[in-house]
Amino acid sequence: MASMSSQTDTSTVQENPAEQEQPLVHHLLELRTRLLKSIAAIAVGFLCLVFFSNDLYSFFSAPIQALLPDGSTMIATDVASPFFAPFKLTAFLALFLAMPYVLFQVWSFIAPGLYEKEKKLAMPLFISSVLLFYLGIAFCYYIVFPLVFGFFTSVAPVGISVTPDINSYLNFILKLFFAFGLAFEIPVATVILVRTGITSHSALAKKRPYIIVCCFIFGMLLTPPDVISQSLLAIPTWLLFEFGLILSRFISVKS
Repeated sequence: MASMSSQTDTSTVQENPAEQEQPLVHHLLELRTRLLKSIAAIAVGFLCLVFFSNDLYSFFSAPIQALLPDGSTMIATDVASPFFAPFKLTAFLALFLAMPYVLFQVWSFIAPGLYEKEKKLAMPLFISSVLLFYLGIAFCYYIVFPLVFGFFTSVAPVGISVTPDINSYLNFILKLFFAFGLAFEIPVATVILVRTGITSHSALAKKRPYIIVCCFIFGMLLTPPDVISQSLLAIPTWLLFEFGLILSRFISVKS
């Protein structure tokens, strides 16, 4: 009997590792599936947009082309820039457009591990984060670009022809798009910090002067080295923090 019980214990010990590995393998397979779906969505978006890459570049370069002096145009200093600049822009646009689906795949992967209350809060935050990211890009294109490019083209020294390079311009606007899209996520981040108990509404309110300084440092690090771009990012970031602070007051009261 003792030998039989020892054999049973041994078989149980031998089976447990396999049983423990199955959930891990299952999660890894699901993660791979989610990643493949996300990559496929980006690829489909890219294939749909690549035929209009030149038109898309013309649309995104319109803010600066409208402000160039008479007779000035954009130039390509690199031999391959006329091809690679629109191609690169199309790839980033495919990523931006597929971002809601990519975030949905992330949500679908982590949702089973959340409590019901967390799911009810996470879905509005997910939708809000996507909308705010796109709102940040729209704010950058329609509000920031005319002001920034209007200033740059008006302060050129006498005898200097303003002819921006298409690849340098693309890198400039992509950096600004990312910076403003990220900055507009401040309200969501503020609500999450308060709701999860990492900090409180009153603690954030007391640290307002430090946060304002951080907003300007944030603008300095994520925008090109000019005061206008930094201020146009830092001031909305601060206002978005104030908006998130107002929302967090209701969240903390309900919790």
